[in-house]
This record gives sequence, C-alpha cells and structure tokens, in this order.
Amino acid sequence: MTFNEIVTLLDEIGAENVVLLCHHNSDPDAVCSAYAFMGLLKKVRPKLAMEIGTGHGVSRLTKNLLRQMPITVNLQPDVDKAQAIILLDTNTIQQLDDLTEKISQTKVPIIVVDHHAAHPETQAICRLCITNEEAASTCDIVYGFYKEQNIKPDPEEAKALFLGMAFDTRHFVLANSATFKAVADLQDSGVNAQEALAMLAMPMDFSERVARIKACHRAKIIRIDNWIIALSHVSAFQASAARALTDLGAHMAAVAGQKGQGIEISMRCTREFAEKTGIHLGRDLAKPLGESMQGQGGGHAMAAGVNASGDVKTGLKHCLRLLKECFSKNE
Repeated sequence: MTFNEIVTLLDEIGAENVVLLCHHNSDPDAVCSAYAFMGLLKKVRPKLAMEIGTGHGVSRLTKNLLRQMPITVNLQPDVDKAQAIILLDTNTIQQLDDLTEKISQTKVPIIVVDHHAAHPETQAICRLCITNEEAASTCDIVYGFYKEQNIKPDPEEAKALFLGMAFDTRHFVLANSATFKAVADLQDSGVNAQEALAMLAMPMDFSERVARIKACHRAKIIRIDNWIIALSHVSAFQASAARALTDLGAHMAAVAGQKGQGIEISMRCTREFAEKTGIHLGRDLAKPLGESMQGQGGGHAMAAGVNASGDVKTGLKHCLRLLKECFSKNE
C-alpha cells in the first residue's frame, strides 16, 4: 500500500478534517513522522485541516525537541470532529491510553502507518494498514512517501525526518542501507547532521539515573545456554533501564513497572542475540505476553513493549516462560 491509497481514501470520503495520532509518551520518531507526514499531505491536499495529537503526553526528549522545532502536538486532540484518523508509529490502539475507547468505537476510517507489525485487533478496525518491519523507523516510511510523490521535503520536514531516523536507530547504530541513503538525501536537502544530532543529546536527569541503578541492583540474572538474561523492575524509565542492562552485558533484558492495576514491560536485546537465536522480541515475546495478560504488546526484533493487567512478578515470570519456550523450539 502506498501514500496514493491514503489520498484516494481521503478523497473518497470527502475528508476535510484529519487527526494524526501518536502513541503515549510519544518519542521523536512518532512525533517527527507525524509532522513530516502532515507536511506532505498538506502539499498534495492544501485544504485539509490537520492536527497532531497524542493520548497521554510526549517523552521528555520529545518535549525538548518541540522547543526547537515548529511542531505542535495537541494533548487533547479533537477526534470527535475528525473525518479520518491516522495512527503513526502506533501499532495498537491500546498505546493511545486516554483515547483508546474513543478510537475503538469511532465510525470514521482509521489508517495505520508504522514500522511495527500492526496488532490483529488494530488491523481488524483499520481501513488501510501500511507497515514495514524492515524499515528502521516510521520516518523511513514517511520519507518513502516523499520519494513516491517526487516531492522534496522542506528544511524543517527534512530535519524532522532525520531526527526520527536518528532516534529510532540509536544514532544510526541500528540503521540499514535504506536509512543511510535517505540520510544522504536529507543532508542534500539542507540538514546539518551534527547540529541535528545535538538536539537528541539530552542530559539524563536524576530520576532516570536512579531508576537505572535500581534496575541493576534488583536484576535477576538467568543464564540460558550461553546467553545472559536480566529481569528487573522499576516504577519508571523501564525502557531506559532495559537499555542500561544490555549496555552492562546482558544479552536480553526485560524491565517491568507497575502502573495502577496494570503493568508495563520494556524489552531490549543485543543484535547478536536477535540474529543468532532468531528470537523476535515483538513477535515472539511481547505480543503473546500481552495477549496472555489481557493487554497488548508488540515491537521490533530488538526492542519491544507490553501494556497489560496484572503485577510485576507475574509479568516477568510469564516473560521468562515464553523466552524459554522460544529457546526450546529452536533446539
């Protein structure tokens, strides 16, 4: 599916108002892909009214970017007036938090653009689903739309695309050849790579440092064959804590946090672990774990997350069980 199909659908329903939604705690790839997508759609359909929204805020790093970029994110988007809703970098409506119920009941077309595989429940309610797990970021997909339309992004759109790509590839450590080609084009469009990357260099605050240290202190270390698995829990910054554990030497880490009656679990692994074991964190762990705990999960081969009901101990126990089952299947 292509950008032209999105435009065709919007034309067919006579859409005049479109809302672009990003997942809760929106990261730079989510917000920047939405901004660049909106810019492209505005170029081909200038009369469309659009806004970018999120169900439950943006990340601290994204807040910092918004101070430096001409991007507006509405924390209370008017989805009731929307004649079409486009989810960017959001593969499940559960990631919309406060807006989940409204989106699940809406009668207007839902379109998904993401580099994660869409959750089956989301696929069931959307009219168009444009996903590509081989893309390093959602910004990669949106940049492909610009190429498809033979339209050059303006300087701010190019910078946004670059920032989203840089963030989701960990400053291009996880980038593929398509991303590097796109980056070369974006630099030709006027992006100053050094200046842009500096926008993603944000000092770690005290709370995040404490969370990382607590996660390491509480970590349960399991050895499966020659792989080191780390399981831990903290009340916030689970993704950062999981990255810290893999940076310290774990091949795979899962960090859980209690959120009211539910839990969030962030998973990370090294490239070596993903390639040699064949285990895909999003497909093989996060998705089935979320479903088994009355929630949802998904993500990439090396980074995934779960939002579900239950408690931290049970969540990590199920995660380890699924991981062991994956290893058993590969024997």
